[in-house]
Amino acid sequence: MQSSIRRDFLKTSATGLVGWAAMRYSTSSVRASNANERVRIALIGCGGQGSGLAARFSELKQHVELVAVCDPDINRLEKSQKKHDTSQAVNDFRTLLDDKTIDAVIIATPDHWHAPAAIMACDAGKHVYVEKPCAHNIREGRLLVEAAQRNKVVVQHGTQSRSNASMIDAIQMLREGRIGNVLMARAWNIQRRGNIGHKQPSEIPSGVDYEQWIGPAEMVPFQDNRFHYNWRWWFNFGAGDTGNDGAHELDIARWGLGVETHPSRIVAVGGKYFHDDDQQFPDTQTVVYEYPGNGEVGHKKQLIWEMRLWSTNYPHNVDSGVEFHGTEGTLFVSKRGKLELLGERNAKDSNPKPKTISTGSSTDHELNFIEAIRQGREPNAPIAVGHLSASLCHLANIATRAGGAVQFDPTTETIQGNEDASNLLTRTYRAGGHWAIPKG
Repeated sequence: MQSSIRRDFLKTSATGLVGWAAMRYSTSSVRASNANERVRIALIGCGGQGSGLAARFSELKQHVELVAVCDPDINRLEKSQKKHDTSQAVNDFRTLLDDKTIDAVIIATPDHWHAPAAIMACDAGKHVYVEKPCAHNIREGRLLVEAAQRNKVVVQHGTQSRSNASMIDAIQMLREGRIGNVLMARAWNIQRRGNIGHKQPSEIPSGVDYEQWIGPAEMVPFQDNRFHYNWRWWFNFGAGDTGNDGAHELDIARWGLGVETHPSRIVAVGGKYFHDDDQQFPDTQTVVYEYPGNGEVGHKKQLIWEMRLWSTNYPHNVDSGVEFHGTEGTLFVSKRGKLELLGERNAKDSNPKPKTISTGSSTDHELNFIEAIRQGREPNAPIAVGHLSASLCHLANIATRAGGAVQFDPTTETIQGNEDASNLLTRTYRAGGHWAIPKG
């Protein structure tokens, strides 16, 4: 099987992609509508996160059949196909979108492929589990929301805290008013990241279809420190660590604040304070978001984001977490499993629990996605929710790159009076066009 994969990979790479642009997809209802049938899933992106997701979905043997894997790196592809024993292994995901027996796809590619691949999957009638952040930029996120709505498919965002029982309980305590009116949240990501060095373009590794890996992004020469994993630190491919680890904390903070819109004002400072290397995104960032509500006292809310990628000294002795500050106390929670509730004058609650325990959706994020497909309902992290939270990552980076304060219209998703910031709401795509560039 592996030698066949390698032959097919080389053949596709040599002959190009002529004819694929005109492909027509079926948008019929999902095949696995019978409760006795397993949902057939394909993995797009066989890196570390993709491999972990494939393993977790494969554990749901009663509900799921992982049937295909896809990656432009043949070495990763062969390894994944062997590990998960799938019947298909391809380097061009459009093959999977044309397969009417596949019900859903997992998208665990680099960020620049998240929305383009997810939009195409929606238009092909597939349900989608897409890693965070759901898009490379705000415009693509909006187009993905519209694609999910247009095709009536389930799209689950990879912010797993939405299915974490402890996190759900913490949010429920906020909703019950345990710390009064929640007016502010502070989220952080503090860790000591490695240095990626200064490098020059080099030869493409054997077995890598670099044309396919770049996709709709601007074409740049291959360079070792902007490829596997390290693509995160480049404007062309990622969203920095704010869009990487910070996507989780910002989602939790927005969730707990109870705001169901974008912020209107973003003020940011930051840059490279520590790492002397090729990374383009900040290693230090402080961002304040303001949600004006109806403008009256008691309705305004503030979210503060802190990132330091050069420290091992953390608030509450945890590298990532969120504090919620209310008029009657403070609640601290972390995806690391920590929770603390303080009343007025720091009176500690020794056994914080919500009055009402949630008995709703599954607290397994992957199983929740499958249940949503089966039952025709929203998952715990629907794409409309994912877009709002992912946009916080992008707005933080936009304000930092644009040099300070940004006024954002939550309804039109536009920035007025700052052309540099406005240009960053979308991206520059590959010169000459590409079949995966989102339309709209």
